[in-house]
Amino acid sequence: MNMNPMILMQLQQRLQTFQQEHPKFLPFMTAVKDNALEEGTVFAMKVTTPEGKTLESNIKLTANDVETIRMMMDPANQN
Repeated sequence: MNMNPMILMQLQQRLQTFQQEHPKFLPFMTAVKDNALEEGTVFAMKVTTPEGKTLESNIKLTANDVETIRMMMDPANQN
């Protein structure tokens, strides 16, 4: 995978901005990773648009899902 260094720099800046604007998000995701990333965990998502429309879904994690998430979280540590 060959990525443009300028795009990587822009992504890094955007991620820093996201973290500043939503300081509770990364600690929450870390807590999920440390305490709930296991087969059988249910991820429930709800999105509400500015107009009030809601979209909801959930998934129950399988062992394959857990492995995929772990790989995405630390791609450099894959053997």
